[in-house]
Amino acid sequence: MSHKNNNFFKYLLLIFAMMSLQAFSQNFTKQDTLRGSITPERAWWDLTHYHLDIKVDPNERTISGSNTIQYTVLEKNNEKLQIDLQPPLQLTKAVQNSEELEITHDGNAHFIHLKKKQRKGKTYSVQVFYEGKPKVAKRPPWDGGITWKKDNNGLPFIASSCQGLGASVWWPCKDHMYDEVDSMKISVNVPKNLMNVSNGRLTKVEEKEDDTKTYHWNVLNPINNYGVNINIGDYVHFGEKYNGENGVLDMDYYVLRDNLAKAKEQFKDAARTMEAFEHWFGPYPFYEDSFKLVEAPYLGMEHQSSVTYGNGYMNGYLGYDLSGSGWGMKFDYIIIHESGHEWFANNITNIDIADMWIHESFTTYSENLFVDYFYGKEASAEYVIGMRSKIRNRRPIIGIYNVNHEGSSDMYYKGANMLHTIRQLINNDFTWRNILRGLNKDFYHQTVNTKQIEDYISKKSNIDLSAVFDQYLRNTEIPVFTYKIENEKLTYRWENCVSHFDMKVRVNINEESVWLSPTTSWKTETTSDKITTVEVDEDFYVKSEESK
Repeated sequence: MSHKNNNFFKYLLLIFAMMSLQAFSQNFTKQDTLRGSITPERAWWDLTHYHLDIKVDPNERTISGSNTIQYTVLEKNNEKLQIDLQPPLQLTKAVQNSEELEITHDGNAHFIHLKKKQRKGKTYSVQVFYEGKPKVAKRPPWDGGITWKKDNNGLPFIASSCQGLGASVWWPCKDHMYDEVDSMKISVNVPKNLMNVSNGRLTKVEEKEDDTKTYHWNVLNPINNYGVNINIGDYVHFGEKYNGENGVLDMDYYVLRDNLAKAKEQFKDAARTMEAFEHWFGPYPFYEDSFKLVEAPYLGMEHQSSVTYGNGYMNGYLGYDLSGSGWGMKFDYIIIHESGHEWFANNITNIDIADMWIHESFTTYSENLFVDYFYGKEASAEYVIGMRSKIRNRRPIIGIYNVNHEGSSDMYYKGANMLHTIRQLINNDFTWRNILRGLNKDFYHQTVNTKQIEDYISKKSNIDLSAVFDQYLRNTEIPVFTYKIENEKLTYRWENCVSHFDMKVRVNINEESVWLSPTTSWKTETTSDKITTVEVDEDFYVKSEESK
């Protein structure tokens, strides 16, 4: 919770009971609550440092080792500490001050019974040991775990992915988004003919007598749990220096040996991405830890400073333009999208996964801004509007709190179109860019909730956007601009929307652009000429319909 809102856990404890009741009413289980809420056994301590020290055996498909967890005591009543680890992995031992501690197991949650008095404001550490065969990823990165594959030369090609499912699927940790560890060391032992690439910077490679090597990585910045990763393979490395807003940024690339030539060409999009996103969002948030693209045996994921890539060295999304506009083939989707998460997901992180739209809506919208930066505003509008065909409107974008429940997949394309619509409402790109950069500056390395983001954009734009957020984040209906034409009179209102929906909209009346301020009640505009055509600007994610 350091670098975060240090008082926020108190508020969450107050609503814990209420939200738990809500969760159970939605058929969630006790395990969902233990995983998704800030339990009393989590709330009293603040993460400061991890040292994850593990051995990965490709032949046996096992992981074994320990995590040393350093923390600062925030409150009294702290005899138990919750650590999370998902079966079939087993938490075998916990040690503090060289003394083994009792562990009570409850599914994925493991409660360590502390013997030493935990004094408020003091810092302590506990080392937990674990081993076993972790869950195999069935459809990574969406159904995560560990992917065990082989490259074209028959060598192991292994990677972790765990967003949503939780980092505890492969390593023991405080598996909740609200408390990011301040810094971290990652030590991974692998066969000597392989390399492990993880987050941060490589500080040392140790050669062992048993034909293995241990790769030591050091992360200096706060990092969320699912952003931690291992990537094991027959990697080769190349890189470049990027002159960015905060100085020289090391950009390093790790790819399978046979793909080096293709990667040197395709990964040119990495520096282009950095150029566009530093313009729109401000400095890359992790200069101290470098930026890496790492080839992985699945599509890709936004692991902090260790972005994984598996898009087949093609433009688009596996060679396909998700927008149908043509602009999606101008760039490698995975490089741009997953790198965009360094700002929205890794720099600004949701406290609860129910607010995952903060990660995915802004990052899907970042693709649009990449197009805007290199190909212009009209092209970017065509790109984001083209994504509307993939919006389903079956469930709200925001999920259910305190039970590790994501909202709908509309957080991608619908969320991006909501932000595109808000850009129109602000109607000033200088202000809009300052808001995007301001978010990354004012919430730098913080975990946030939806209300904080909503309030920030409303305040900085000087527009009350609460009804807009309610409509698009919490409702599944598309607003309909309903109108009637009677000679020189246009009567109109919003329908199919929340009761307080009052969003302004740009409308072309007789091919002349005007701003209207509809509500859910009828309004009338009088013109000097007979009204022949009424068209809502397509940059707004709404529908229009003439009332009969």
